[in-house]
Amino acid sequence: MIASKPRTTLLRLALAVAVFACAGTAAAAPVAYQYDPVHSQVVFSVDHNGFSRSFGRLHVSGNLSFDATNWGDSSTHVIIDTAGVDMGDAKWNEAVRGNDLFAASRFPTATFDSTSVEKTGDDTGVLHGKLTLRGMSQPVDIPFRLNRNGRTIYGMHDVAGFSANFTLDRTLFGMTSNPNSIGRPVTVWLEIEAIRGDGAEAKEPDRGTTQ
Repeated sequence: MIASKPRTTLLRLALAVAVFACAGTAAAAPVAYQYDPVHSQVVFSVDHNGFSRSFGRLHVSGNLSFDATNWGDSSTHVIIDTAGVDMGDAKWNEAVRGNDLFAASRFPTATFDSTSVEKTGDDTGVLHGKLTLRGMSQPVDIPFRLNRNGRTIYGMHDVAGFSANFTLDRTLFGMTSNPNSIGRPVTVWLEIEAIRGDGAEAKEPDRGTTQ
């Protein structure tokens, strides 16, 4: 009996270590999020005849699998509503939705699917993936910043918020019209909030103050 005590102690220690290791592995697993369409949007800008830059807004939806401890295990699928583009003017909206540009009647959405995530700093990284627009797919690298990952001030949701900025060539997606009046490079900004949970409700109740 005396000789068995050390073995019993070692078994208990090994079991505790195994439980701790399993708990650590579970905690590090990617977490499912849904993009909040109310607080997520894409803003883009393109040169107009050299006089100024025109701006447009697009809304997004989709899902995110985010591992806060190992960004390399994260992934995302983003749906961009090109049919709902807002240029601030009804006629300009119609023109941008037309076949020369977004061709929204045939392709009402664009998509972005990540292939890998590269962490470059404490709160910065690069999202590598494929953008499909007008039925054409091109590789795109998106530098981004993790702004905050935590609970909202009302305690309603766990949210991960990101900002990103990059430039793409519109002609790579078949938008070659009006080369003398519409710029070729398009600057894109993303402001994204993702709510934790597969079936998360995207909108918090209006309490008369900023969320």
